[in-house]
Amino acid sequence: MRELLKKGWDITVRHKYVLVLLFLYRLLWGFFLYRFVDSVVTPILARYPEEHPNSDAAHLFLIEAQFRLLKTNLVNEVLWTLGGLLLLRMVLTPLLNAGVFYSFHHATEGEGTRVLLGMRKVWKPVTALYWLENGLILLPAVWLLPLAKDRFLSEPSITTWLQGLLPYAAAWLALGLVLHLLFQFMQFGAVSREGIFKGLGLALRRAFPLLGITFILLGIGLAVSATAWAVSLLWSGFLAVALHQAFHFVRSLLKLWTSASQYQVWCNTES
Repeated sequence: MRELLKKGWDITVRHKYVLVLLFLYRLLWGFFLYRFVDSVVTPILARYPEEHPNSDAAHLFLIEAQFRLLKTNLVNEVLWTLGGLLLLRMVLTPLLNAGVFYSFHHATEGEGTRVLLGMRKVWKPVTALYWLENGLILLPAVWLLPLAKDRFLSEPSITTWLQGLLPYAAAWLALGLVLHLLFQFMQFGAVSREGIFKGLGLALRRAFPLLGITFILLGIGLAVSATAWAVSLLWSGFLAVALHQAFHFVRSLLKLWTSASQYQVWCNTES
């Protein structure tokens, strides 16, 4: 396991320019999404009564907010914009994945990365697998969302409602993780021209080291997230902003390291 992590780290270091690209992609996505949400929420909250509002003023604010959401075109505009942003992400993310995975497959000492070449040569199968993966992950929502709505109307409190949905949410997350790992190896198979079904079989054969690598790096990511969250509570101002931006870089680094280490599991499986 340690050897796989070390080899994955070596590949990550060799792709330092790709790391910068992934960092900028994540940073810009978060910035534009934040600005969009802020442009919608801030005008509504600006109408909230001043300090110590009475119950009538707060009730009037809720009525006005409900009117703006339900009786105007605001919801349609928000949904269309969010749909456009999601579609853009669904196009760009598999394109980047195709380039990165192709570069992993052709990574040798002393040579540069082949991300752009990979984007041109293998974007079609990687994009198709990425879309299929997300479709399968979202499929349980067809059953879970009506279930959540029915339980929300029948449960006496929000706490009871959330506790009842917790097992379903955990099962959904586990299903999403398993599907992601399977499709990750299928994308490796598509990039290497070995075939997606061979990739699926290799993922099943090497499930234990694959899960081990994934959970180790996931644990590191959660520890870093908890540390950044704790520090942001203690400090504010420029330091908090700098820490938040650095956290985006660390997340991109861990994401690239995870994919590179998982690819090393693939290489060991092939050999």
